[in-house]
Amino acid sequence: MPLTRRDFQVLADLRAEEAAVLVQNRKQQGAYYLAGYAVECALKACIAKKTKRHEFPPKKTDRFYSHNLESLLEEAGLKPQLDKDLKNNAALAANWGVVKGWKETSRYDRSTLNGRDLYTAITSPDGVLAWIKRRW
Repeated sequence: MPLTRRDFQVLADLRAEEAAVLVQNRKQQGAYYLAGYAVECALKACIAKKTKRHEFPPKKTDRFYSHNLESLLEEAGLKPQLDKDLKNNAALAANWGVVKGWKETSRYDRSTLNGRDLYTAITSPDGVLAWIKRRW
C-alpha cells in the first residue's frame, strides 16, 4: 500500500513528538536520529503533494526514497524558496545549518550527537519543520 501525503504528515509529527520525549530524558542520540526523520517525512509529504492523488511516487526511482535532506528538498521543489528565505531569516539559516548535516546513518553513531540542538532547530518558531509545514 503506497504512503500518502497525509501519512507522511502524521509520521513527521510523530517522529518530532518521539524526539521530544527522548530529549526530555537526555537520550541525545535517539533524539537526533528521530528529529532528522521528522524532517525527512515532512519533505516526503511535500513530494507526495506534487503527485496526482497525493501518494508518494512508486519505487520506480530511488531519488524519492533517499534519506538525504538536501536531495529531498530539491525533489520537493523547495530549494529556491529555502535559499531565498535563508537570506532573509538568520534564525532559519542557523536552524538549517544544524539540520542539513543529519544523516540516517546517525543511528550507528555512538559519538555525542546533540539531539536537543537538532530538535530545537526543527521545532522553534523559525525551525525547519515549521517552515516545511507551511508548504506541505
